[in-house]
Amino acid sequence: MKRRDFITSTTIATAGLSSALVVSCNSTDKPVKAETVSTDAAPDFELNEESISSLQEKIATGKYSSEQITKLYLDRIDAIDKKGPMLNAVIEINPDAMNIAKTMDDEMKSGKTRGPLHGIPVLIKDNINTADKMQTTAGSLALEGHIAANDSFVAKKLREAGAVIIGKTNLSEWANFRSSHSSSGWSSRGGQTKCPYILDHNPCGSSSGSGTAVAANLCTVAVGTETDGSVTCPASVNGIVGLKPTVGLVSRSGIIPISSTQDTAGPMGRTVKDVAILLGAMAGTDVADAVTKESEGKTYPDYTKFLDANALKGKRIGIDKKPQGNNQYMLALIKKTIELLKQQGAEIIEIEYFDKISKLGDAEFDVMKYEFKDGLNKYLATANAKVKTLAEVIAFNKTNEDKAMPYFKQETLEASDKMGDLNEKGYKEALQKSHTGSKQIIDDVIKQNKLDAICGLTMGPACSIDMIYGDRWGDVFLTQPAAASGYPHISVPGGMVYDLPVGISFFGPAYSEPVLLSIAYAYEQASRNRVPPKFKKAFLS
Repeated sequence: MKRRDFITSTTIATAGLSSALVVSCNSTDKPVKAETVSTDAAPDFELNEESISSLQEKIATGKYSSEQITKLYLDRIDAIDKKGPMLNAVIEINPDAMNIAKTMDDEMKSGKTRGPLHGIPVLIKDNINTADKMQTTAGSLALEGHIAANDSFVAKKLREAGAVIIGKTNLSEWANFRSSHSSSGWSSRGGQTKCPYILDHNPCGSSSGSGTAVAANLCTVAVGTETDGSVTCPASVNGIVGLKPTVGLVSRSGIIPISSTQDTAGPMGRTVKDVAILLGAMAGTDVADAVTKESEGKTYPDYTKFLDANALKGKRIGIDKKPQGNNQYMLALIKKTIELLKQQGAEIIEIEYFDKISKLGDAEFDVMKYEFKDGLNKYLATANAKVKTLAEVIAFNKTNEDKAMPYFKQETLEASDKMGDLNEKGYKEALQKSHTGSKQIIDDVIKQNKLDAICGLTMGPACSIDMIYGDRWGDVFLTQPAAASGYPHISVPGGMVYDLPVGISFFGPAYSEPVLLSIAYAYEQASRNRVPPKFKKAFLS
C-alpha cells in the first residue's frame, strides 16, 4: 500500500488539494488567492506568537502571572475557537485550569520553580488520559463520559513540570483509524476542526486540534500523538513545528492506542525551541511501557542545549533524487530549501530510499490492524468506559449510526476486529516486513552515505474539508519511513503554497533527536518561514 493510499484508508495524515473544489496541486495555473475573514471574527490577541521563554520573561518581570496568561488563552479559545471563525480545535476545557495556574503562581511566589514549563498553559490531545474532570474519548461518542482513573505518563510528567493543562484538543476520531472515507479532524464527539489559514481546508490529522490550536495561538505548545503522520502532518499544514520522537523516548501508558510498534506522543509548537523544551518534559522511562527501557541513557531533561544556529555547517543531508510530485510551486520550495541548506554549510547528498519503503505500506497497515485490536481491547478492559471491547465500540456505532457515523462508516474498525492475535504468523510476517524492513532500508542509506539526516517536503498543502466523500490527498508525503521504523521525525515551516503552509522534514536513526533538533533549529533560524494564519474564508473561483 502506497502512503497516499494508506492515508486514504486510515486518514492518519494529510496532503494535497481537493481537485473538485480548488486548484489542483498539479495545476500549472497561477495560485488563487483567498478571502480574509473580518477582523471581528479573528480579533487581535496580546499573546500572539509568544514563546515559552518570552512568557517566562513576562512572568519574571511581573507583567503577567500564570493565572493571567491562562485566562487570556481561555478567552482566546472562547473568542475564536467557539465563536468567530469557530476553529473547533478544543474539545473540552479543563474546569480546574485557573486553580492550577494560581497554584503555580503561589509556588513561584514562595521561591519554587519547576522549570521552563512552570505556569505555562498547554493543550493535550483527547486520546491522552487525564485523571481530572475532563473526559478521554479519542473523539468517539462510544467513549463519551469516560473519565480516566489515572493520569497518563505524559500528563503526569507535564504536571510535574508545572504545566497548566487547560484543555483537550479535538482529533480525527480514533486517531483516524475508523474509516477509509473519513475527514481528518472530524470526530463524532467534537465535530470538524478547521485549518486557521483557510477555514474550508483541512487541518490534517489525527492531531488536528493540537496543530490548529498552536497555529492560531490558542496555546503556546500542545501535545499530539502519532502512529504515521499524526504529529508531523498537522504541523506541516498548520505552519508549526512538530516532532515525532523515537518510539520509546516518550511513554505511551495511558494513551488510547493504535500500534505498540509505532505509537508515540509528540510535542507541537511554533518554534523548534518550544518543541525542545516540551520534549524534555515529556521524555523518560516508565515501568508501564517496556519499550521506554530502551531509552535509558538516551534522553535529556533539556534538549535546548543542542540548539545551534550554525548546526548545519558540515552536516550531510540526504534528499531523494526522485522529485516529490510535479507541482511547480512545491518543487520550487524544495529547491529553495536545498539552496538554503547549502548556504548554511550543509552538503546535500542525492539518495534513493523512499520507493523501497513505500512498497511496505500494506504490511504496515496490517501491523496496525493487528495491534489496534490487541491494544484497544486491553485499554478498554480496565477503562471506566461503557464499552469494553472493540466489538462493543463497533456495535455502539451501528446502534447510534445517525450520530456516530453520519458521514463515513467504520470499515477500518471492522477490519481490525477480524484480525487474529499477535501470535499469528500473518502478524509476525507483516511486522518483520514493515518495521524491520523499514529500519534496515533507512539504516543502510544513512550508513552508506554517512548522513546526519534525511530531508524532504513533509506533505503538500491542506486539502479541502469534505465530510461526505472524505479527504483527497496529493502525491507529496514523507511520513511513512520514520513512522514504520519508529525513528524520530521533525517538521518545520518550509514556506507557503496556495496561501497554505508546507513543512520541511528532517528524520534520522533512533534517538537522533539532538541532531534533528539542532538541524531543524538552524534551518528555522536561517529561513524564518513561520507565517501566522489570517483565518481566510475560502479559495475564490
